[in-house]
Amino acid sequence: MPKANPSLLSFHRVLALLLASLALVLSCSAPVPKPTGPAADYQDAKDMFKRSRFDRALEFSDGLATATPATKYTERAQVLRVVIFTGQLQSCKELAEAYATGADATKNAHFKAEYERSRHDNMLDGMKAALGLAETAHQLLEGGKVSKQLILETSYPSVEGPIEVADLAHVKEGGWVEPDHQDAAAVDSLNKAIDDALAGAVSGDRSKARSALASGSTTVDGLDFTIFIGNQLVDGAGLLDRKHGNDPVKLRAVCNEASEAVKAAEGLLKETPNADKEKQVKKLDDQIKTTLKHI
Repeated sequence: MPKANPSLLSFHRVLALLLASLALVLSCSAPVPKPTGPAADYQDAKDMFKRSRFDRALEFSDGLATATPATKYTERAQVLRVVIFTGQLQSCKELAEAYATGADATKNAHFKAEYERSRHDNMLDGMKAALGLAETAHQLLEGGKVSKQLILETSYPSVEGPIEVADLAHVKEGGWVEPDHQDAAAVDSLNKAIDDALAGAVSGDRSKARSALASGSTTVDGLDFTIFIGNQLVDGAGLLDRKHGNDPVKLRAVCNEASEAVKAAEGLLKETPNADKEKQVKKLDDQIKTTLKHI
């Protein structure tokens, strides 16, 4: 009977000992704790945002945005909600304008009635988004002040929107788009608008936004973000003027928050003057005054 190789036996014993030691270490290692409280809520909001479930992201971030006293995640939640409400606002505007154009272009009475209904529904949703944005701006810019640097903490959505929504082009021509395609167009429009809102938030394009959020978080300039908010508020206020929603009380409320954005931006410019940014703020202030004339 052949004798066992002593070197081979020694190797097997050492290997077995190492494996046993590794198993012991792994079994004794403390599990990674799951986030709790505000950290858990914000993690859920980020997860929903990445999955393009933006309504759910708003639900998870709502309590964080209004927390008193503020937590580590309060301002971050407000920044994220600005992006979502902006995306919703711009998507609803795009859809409402497309269906309004389609209703005017079509010669089919049924198409016209359906497109008018869709225009009305999207106008209402757009007004709701404008008011949500105004409320969030009030929280973030309370007292006409804003941080010099803000944190946008989220991953880029896993579903990227198209550059253009093809079905809406057909709608504008007065052609018929089936209800399921209308639903798909609404999803594409929202994904597109969220991508554009992220681009605006980082003062760039989609590519810059995607790169900035590759690590799951980026710092944005407080002044640029405040000007961005103000412009979006003025855009949203247009849905409430006498030609559209005809709600002067809400229009004035949205414009008041836009004026707070102007005040906050002016405060930062006093500390760090910038001629180009001052022109942007002056233009924003003029737009607010013009919008208020449409009450």
